[in-house]
Amino acid sequence: MFLLEPFLDYSFMRRALVACLALSLGAAPIGVILTHRRLSLIGDTLSHAILPGAAIGYMIAGFSVLAMSMGGLLAGLAIAFISGMTSRRTQMSEDTSLAAFYLISLALGVMLIARHGNNLDLMHILFGSILAVNNAALLLIASITTFTLCTLAIIYRGLFTECLDPLFMQSVEGKGSIHHMLFLLLMVLNLVGGFMALGTLMAVGMLILPAAAARFWANRLPYLMGIAAILTFISGLIGLLLSYYYELLSGPAIILVAGGFYIFSILFGRSGGIILQLFHSKHFVR
Repeated sequence: MFLLEPFLDYSFMRRALVACLALSLGAAPIGVILTHRRLSLIGDTLSHAILPGAAIGYMIAGFSVLAMSMGGLLAGLAIAFISGMTSRRTQMSEDTSLAAFYLISLALGVMLIARHGNNLDLMHILFGSILAVNNAALLLIASITTFTLCTLAIIYRGLFTECLDPLFMQSVEGKGSIHHMLFLLLMVLNLVGGFMALGTLMAVGMLILPAAAARFWANRLPYLMGIAAILTFISGLIGLLLSYYYELLSGPAIILVAGGFYIFSILFGRSGGIILQLFHSKHFVR
């Protein structure tokens, strides 16, 4: 009853919990593929790349879910395309190009919001508030999750093959690039969904931390996705309860819980955890 009380008494807590469930189902598989292909920097960059678009949407229509989401989506896709073209057509490495656009996007977004809003608006967009998720935002997040799962079901085999051998997929009628572009689209969409709940600075945490923690408990891709989804939802549940009972910021609380799961997995994970490795090494020496 202690755990259920906030969700039984307050509708905003129920909406926040449903948002966490939707994010866990959609963002967790994307995060697993992201970490498996060692593209975490891309996720971090694109999470900030949506900020200028969201800021322009805010300037046009205020805190409109549709305007800010469309602006963030277009900005994220534009930065993904521009950084990819830059790394292909110049001598600039991909990680340097991404880091450069990450800084430009963050600075531009902050300047636009500060210029046309106030500090409260800036904090809301940067850090979000999952407790303030309304029905429109919840519908958007659920729609993104549904689209993500349906698209993953269609391209899963090709995406799985590309994770194992990207050069092979690129040699087969260019299908590797198609799967990569679809994956980038899904990643930007889920970052937009996460942005509506957690803000631009925290959204990428829902993709990376549970997926990284899952790597210490399983090796097969379907198991990784399942474990990451469970960890994401549990992180949201515990984070919401902590924010309710201890008056903490909900977004950072959720990410810190996910970070706690990650640190626990590093230490005690059955697949490469530090404690297990020490145990095996001592057993081997004996």
